[in-house]
Amino acid sequence: MQKALLAVVLSLSCSPLVAQTQTTAPASAISVSPQTPPPASPPEHTLLDGTPVKLRLSQTISSADARAGQEVPFEVLEDVKVDDVVVLPKGALAMATVTEAEHKRTMGRGGKLNVAIKYARLSDNERAMLRALKEAKGGSHVGAMTGAMVATSVILWPVAPFFLFMHGKDITIPEGTEITAFADGDMRLDMTRFGAAPTLAGGANAASAATPAVQVSLIIDSAPPGADIEIDGAFVGNTPSTLNLAPGNHQVVVKKKGFATWTKSLTVSGGSVHLSAELERVQEAP
Repeated sequence: MQKALLAVVLSLSCSPLVAQTQTTAPASAISVSPQTPPPASPPEHTLLDGTPVKLRLSQTISSADARAGQEVPFEVLEDVKVDDVVVLPKGALAMATVTEAEHKRTMGRGGKLNVAIKYARLSDNERAMLRALKEAKGGSHVGAMTGAMVATSVILWPVAPFFLFMHGKDITIPEGTEITAFADGDMRLDMTRFGAAPTLAGGANAASAATPAVQVSLIIDSAPPGADIEIDGAFVGNTPSTLNLAPGNHQVVVKKKGFATWTKSLTVSGGSVHLSAELERVQEAP
């Protein structure tokens, strides 16, 4: 009888301990899944850093006659869009600059030529700065860049000088050479200047927005090519080029050293206009 009573007491006294052991979990056993923040969406109305821009050289350049500071024109080969709106059209002007040039010398020493890509002209006439490499920072790209330059017959270097030597010869980069440059930094754009309707709060287009601005395509070439083009007193590139103009009255000037200046006044309202400037050589005074 006493043994039976002792067994009942032990059973009752142990039950709470068992229940506690079964219901209490150690803190280390609790698993919390880490939450990954959602990826940031790209900024609106922005030409993003590193956006590729395909270009074609508009004129042959050579260390035989190039000079430091000379501007070298390129033509954009494909439309570049932001928010599904073309902001850099095919045929637009891009510009590089000769940073150093030296013609071939005696004793078999070759020429030297260094060209830096600078900018492309957007449809609203603003400049989008460019660089020759996709990555703005990081390790050395010398090997990859050298191979690309040799393969495409063009020398482009964004910051540090880089020279390609050809034993006993001048360096010549032929017209039509194609390269890919990249947007240098994010560029916030006013999309209404590219024909896009204004945006209301919440992302909806304004129903009462004004008619999108019309852009007139001006194709201009010259004989001989490589002449400077000025529109309304501002330098915009070299011939041949395709430019975008706002409707209205404009003064076009084409000039090249050793030739008489060519001028044309025109009024444009839409569509496309093609100008050909026949430059007359001026005889220099003896």
